[in-house]
Amino acid sequence: MNIRNLLDLSGRVAIITGGSIGLGRQMAEGLAEMGADLVLCARKKERCEQAAEELKRLGVRTLALGCDVKNIDQVRAVTDATVSAFGGIDILINNAGTSWGSPVEEMRLEQWNKVIETNLTGTFLFSQAAGRVMVQQRRGKIINIASVAGLRGAPPEFQAIGYHASKGGVIAFTQDLACKWGIHNIQVNAIAPGWFPTNMSQVVIEQNKEAFLSKIPLRRFGNDHDLKGAAVYLSSNASDFVTGHVLVVDGGQTA
Repeated sequence: MNIRNLLDLSGRVAIITGGSIGLGRQMAEGLAEMGADLVLCARKKERCEQAAEELKRLGVRTLALGCDVKNIDQVRAVTDATVSAFGGIDILINNAGTSWGSPVEEMRLEQWNKVIETNLTGTFLFSQAAGRVMVQQRRGKIINIASVAGLRGAPPEFQAIGYHASKGGVIAFTQDLACKWGIHNIQVNAIAPGWFPTNMSQVVIEQNKEAFLSKIPLRRFGNDHDLKGAAVYLSSNASDFVTGHVLVVDGGQTA
């Protein structure tokens, strides 16, 4: 099959959690540029509505919904609304995430729980809800946004153990779910971004710019299109024989 056809997403339906800003918005744009219809959901519905309206100009259908990924009823409402509006779910990108900076010995349980429940439990809940649709369809693509933080530890000056643990959990979850759902023709993969300036990371990057850049072989941070290729590839037929994989997009930071 022609490679253009393999990467074409025309007619596919994608749910992107946290898809209104940052990395989620970037990946949503990449999928829309390749023809996918989009469902954007986040806690702040108005942001999703604005992003959906902008992406609609690319000639695709869009739907904006409010959703807290920690809330099972809201998660199920999003998947139900997607099937009702578009007839199915072809792609799920579990991108919604959060972090909390605190020394391990001082971190409160509610802070730990917020990070774990958003980053890991939210990924489970959405994968489960969308996966039920994909199992019936006998096809599907699930992309979990992990992080290079899930691959290794960090020096004492970076205190975000909940984030590291949750993203390591996302990677293990991805690999195990790939083994479980391969029989249903569902490919489950993860993307592990390095340092990308976003609302969540901007301050840390500004405070440690030179130190970070010295450890990135490409000597730059991720930009507003560096994740598009990875997201489109793992969403498309070009990756039909790839599952349980963690695609690192970090400029060589973990090389």
